Amino acid sequence: MNRNPQQEPHANADVTAPAGPRPEPDGASASPLRFGYGTNGLTDLRLDDALALLADLGYDGVGLTLDHMHLDPLAPGLAARTRRVAHRLDALGLDVTVETGARYVLDPRRKHGPSLLDPDPDDRARRTDLLVRAVRVAADLGAHAVHCFSGITPPGTDEDTAWKRLAEALAPVLDAADTAGVPLAVEPEPGHLLATLADFHVLRRTLGDPGNLGLTLDLGHCQCLEPLPPADCVREAAPWLRHVQIEDMRRGVHEHLPFGDGEIDFPPVLEALAATGYQGLTVVELPRHSHAGPHFAEHSLPFLRRAAAAASTSTNHRGEPSATL
Repeated sequence: MNRNPQQEPHANADVTAPAGPRPEPDGASASPLRFGYGTNGLTDLRLDDALALLADLGYDGVGLTLDHMHLDPLAPGLAARTRRVAHRLDALGLDVTVETGARYVLDPRRKHGPSLLDPDPDDRARRTDLLVRAVRVAADLGAHAVHCFSGITPPGTDEDTAWKRLAEALAPVLDAADTAGVPLAVEPEPGHLLATLADFHVLRRTLGDPGNLGLTLDLGHCQCLEPLPPADCVREAAPWLRHVQIEDMRRGVHEHLPFGDGEIDFPPVLEALAATGYQGLTVVELPRHSHAGPHFAEHSLPFLRRAAAAASTSTNHRGEPSATL
């Protein structure tokens, strides 16, 4: 794994060895891309079982959403629990990114509440504290990034005020990320204040273009609402790309779909992503399919490998037809 050597977990934590060798990736030699699966799509499984499943299926890593069922960021003993997870990831050969999209981890009655835009400064501080905790967890896990998003603009809040709140609330998180050496990867989310790539650049300029502020690019969101096609979004986002999420989606409908159920032509998108030199994980994001999470995890990886292989074939043999998915 791409661990930071200054953040190695303690050697005396319990380690459960993987059951056997990981399967040889289908078409892995054809693509430099590395695929993961998000634990927010495996919430019916214990974390250890979810990690073992992904390793057995041949995933390169995991998008770990900190939540009450998976490495609860607010429960006692976080540091010790994080060390155990770090050793488990090492034993299974899984890389990791830390995601912070848990629906009710801070408030059992408000989805994604409170946010960085909340009118109450104490509530905004609770979200900031969660993100700072996530940065520390990410550093201890050797994660390649910490993901976050802005939140929805509260009723009665003007846009200038909302951007000011967002910048102020993220400042301590960026300081923590800088100290930890972990990039913060903000995700444009449909319906949020920061909804598009253009909005990401508003935030970047507002904060003075800090070097550790990066971008989470959800490729389905590009299909949903960006003016450019997803492959062009990848090329435009390349200088700031720190984390990638992937699923199928339809134009104008923010619904995360299994591959093949939406409108995205994946080989050109993966070709564009590989061409950027992106080294992080590309994580399958199917949070509403957790009831059948093992099924979708099993079927998603072969689809992505075929799409990546088709992209590689297209790159190497321009003018020849690519593989049919």
